[in-house]
Amino acid sequence: MEILTRLLLLLILFNVCLANDPFERAIKMPSERKGSKKHGMEKGTKWAVLVAGSNGYGNYRHQADVCHAYQLLKKGGLKDKNIVVFMYDDIAKDENNPRPGVIINHPQGQDVYAGVPKDYTGKHVTAKNFYAVLLGDKEGVQGGSGKVVDSKPDDRIFVYYTDHGGPGVLGMPNLPYIYAGEFIEVLKKKHASGSYKEMVIYVEACESGSIFEGLMPKDLNIYVTTASNAEENSWGTYCPGMDPPPPPEYETCLGDLYSVAWMEDSDTHNLKNETLKQQYETVKYRTSNFKTYNSGSHVMEYGNKSIKAELLHLYQGFNPATENLTQNNIPRYSHMEVVNQRDADLLFLWQRYVKSKNGTGNRTELLKEIKQTILHRTHLDNSIKLIGQVLFGPQIGSSILSAVRPSGLPLVDDWGCLKAMVRLFESECGSLTQYGMKHMRAFANICNNGVSENAMEAASKAICNIDNMELWSPTTRGYSA
Repeated sequence: MEILTRLLLLLILFNVCLANDPFERAIKMPSERKGSKKHGMEKGTKWAVLVAGSNGYGNYRHQADVCHAYQLLKKGGLKDKNIVVFMYDDIAKDENNPRPGVIINHPQGQDVYAGVPKDYTGKHVTAKNFYAVLLGDKEGVQGGSGKVVDSKPDDRIFVYYTDHGGPGVLGMPNLPYIYAGEFIEVLKKKHASGSYKEMVIYVEACESGSIFEGLMPKDLNIYVTTASNAEENSWGTYCPGMDPPPPPEYETCLGDLYSVAWMEDSDTHNLKNETLKQQYETVKYRTSNFKTYNSGSHVMEYGNKSIKAELLHLYQGFNPATENLTQNNIPRYSHMEVVNQRDADLLFLWQRYVKSKNGTGNRTELLKEIKQTILHRTHLDNSIKLIGQVLFGPQIGSSILSAVRPSGLPLVDDWGCLKAMVRLFESECGSLTQYGMKHMRAFANICNNGVSENAMEAASKAICNIDNMELWSPTTRGYSA
């Protein structure tokens, strides 16, 4: 009896220790080890959709971002059959690439191009294919590998997009653009199909917050972060002349500020120990240029914010090489030098011009291209301003076009109207180009103030008399809407 009493006392003491001892047990089941938490028995498949929405060597950084993201997910255990990649695939072998067949995303970075799936490249990188892939619509895709997100109810989906943007739009190398109204409807349709558990979306683009502001429901089981709010730029980095600079043979930017922030954070963490919220805070701090917002932006979040309590490995996978990492090893730069996304192409052209030899035909052609680019930008800016004055009067035209709606309201009430106004403008004034996406707010405000299509067409015809219309014509370049 005495022995039984002692055993009972030991058992009670043991249970008390388990409940109160601050030290963890040295021996644990695999599902109880650090980082596994409650997800040791996770269900479902991890899916990813990676989109670089540009082309051209001057936009090197976008495809470099996507290739880096692929390598990160691949090391994390995601299978190629569950990763869908959209990239034009024109920079690795571009004549300007100093390392043919190689793409880097950091000044001291390794090749991130090797092994990247070529799911949708060239003319197949379209908004329509992106929507079909996300919806799992095999009949809806045109060209490419035909791979889609064939997800099931227990699956999680990670979507990463990087490119130029504007109020309410995200760029694509083949027009038309991705419009916020359409994209949100695709997300609603995906949710209604019951074909995923949760989704996380990261977006790198100027004014990327405008894609979700006032539009993104909280009940779709989707958590979103964006590189900027609804009215500010995002930024390219690791550019020539910056600190840290790319290797001297590179004439273009290697990455984007928000994108390298989240990926370099994931590269240097055990993602079984880091939550989405922790990454959001880290990326927010770094993208703000360390809370200076001096050439930085406000990283935003939308949708179901309860999801951010989850661990990153549920979406980005787990790289065994990071198992023993306990803290972030990202160099603590006091300030990241950056360039406005919309000026990165001019920086590239200028670098080529500076490095070209005097008296060569190439130097003359580069100077001509720089001149044409700047003149078309000036033409777009002036045309929009004058159209506003024709429609609303010289005193208030500019203020109406630039007006920003209160937080919580979408950019525009009628997305069909917005697209119609863009097409009318481009028909008379030439292609908006990636630079002109900045003026989408003006077109939205034209719609919000009840201007008719006839009035917009008449104003555009009265204002625009563009030289070199053949070069900028939407009939050859395509319409943005």
